[in-house]
Amino acid sequence: MYKLMKLPYPFDGLSPDINQQTVTIHYTKHHKKYVDNLNEALKYSNLHYSLKNIPKHIDEYPLPDRGTILYNAGGVLNHDLYWYSMNVNPSYPKGKLLDKIKSQYGSFEQFKNIFVDRAKHLVGSGYTFLVTNENGELTIMNLVNQETPISYNLIPLFTIDLWEHAYYLQYQNNRDEYINNFWNKANFDYASKEYENIVNKKQ
Repeated sequence: MYKLMKLPYPFDGLSPDINQQTVTIHYTKHHKKYVDNLNEALKYSNLHYSLKNIPKHIDEYPLPDRGTILYNAGGVLNHDLYWYSMNVNPSYPKGKLLDKIKSQYGSFEQFKNIFVDRAKHLVGSGYTFLVTNENGELTIMNLVNQETPISYNLIPLFTIDLWEHAYYLQYQNNRDEYINNFWNKANFDYASKEYENIVNKKQ
C-alpha cells in the first residue's frame, strides 16, 4: 500500500501566494485520490516496486491495467515533487546544481526566465519540470496530464503543477500570475540534494 506523503508545511504555509483553501483541497482531495486509485489498481498485483520504480517496470503489469497504473503512479510522483518544490521560506539551488545551472543557462535568473516561459506555453493540463539525465545534464521540459519524466529515463528534480486545480480557486483564469507567484515559495533543497547524489554516483 502506497501512502499519501506528509505535507512539508502547514496548509497555510504557502500563503498568500497559494492560499490555504487551494493547498488543502489540492492535497487532501486531488493528491490523495491518486494514491487511493493507485492502491485500488494494484490491490491484486503480486509485484511490489517502490513508487519511483513503477514506471520503469510498467511492462510487467497486465496490459489492460498499465494505463491506469502509470497514470495514477505519475499523479502521486508528480504531486510529491510539487510539494517538495515549495516551502514557507524559498531557497535557491546550491552546490553542484547551482554550478550546473550557471554552466548551462548562464545564471539562475536566466534559468528561471526560461522555466517560466516554458510553463506559460504548456497547453492544457500538465507540469513543467527541471530534470536531469544520469550524466548530470539538465533539461526544462513540459509533460501533459500525469506523465512522469521517469518514463523517459530522466530524473525529476523540481516542478510546477499546471493543472487548473493547482491555482483556479485563487487565480481563476490568471495562470500566468500563479506561475509568477509560485517563485515566491520555490524551494530547491530537494533538487539540490537529489542532483548532488546523482553526480556523486558518476564520480
